[in-house]
Amino acid sequence: MFQVQHTVISNDIATFQFECDLARCKGGCCVIGDAGAPVTAREIPVLNKAWNRLRDEMRPRAREVVKAEGLVRNHYRAPELNCTDGAECVFVTYDEHDVAICGIQKAWEEGRFDWIKPLSCHLFPVRIMKVGSMEYLNLEYVPSLCSPACENGAGTGIYLSAFLKDAFIRAYGDVWYREFHEACEEVRAKKGVTV
Repeated sequence: MFQVQHTVISNDIATFQFECDLARCKGGCCVIGDAGAPVTAREIPVLNKAWNRLRDEMRPRAREVVKAEGLVRNHYRAPELNCTDGAECVFVTYDEHDVAICGIQKAWEEGRFDWIKPLSCHLFPVRIMKVGSMEYLNLEYVPSLCSPACENGAGTGIYLSAFLKDAFIRAYGDVWYREFHEACEEVRAKKGVTV
């Protein structure tokens, strides 16, 4: 592990090659799992705004679940987005190739909403665990979801630390990211990984 400012980071985040391949994984991270995406208290009002604006575009089953159970639920005392029948996030829509996509991100890309998606989704497969004033960044590698992205990253030479640059800057800022990038290069050099 290595430290950048108030974050302690798993070496895997520096050495892992990763670049999403939606054509192969079909957006599985929005569909498969035992819980919804973790969200913060500050994100909940934005998520409610997104739901109110986009709900007519969401799947009928998602609208039923949100009406009956709410948009956000508490799982192990932490808020998370609700899912439909233990599967898709309620914001999932499908494109013409049957790829699960985030309805919020789609609206953001089309200029119809001013927020891309929850930070935990933007950072996936990196997860943040807060302990006191420190944050621990760990890789949550799920082979059934991430194998296509790992193969793609190995083929393109893209490291997870670079693939998630925008999400890391969103979370911690430019100065942190520059320090993080340098630290990742040092970790890779020590492990004999090509930089």
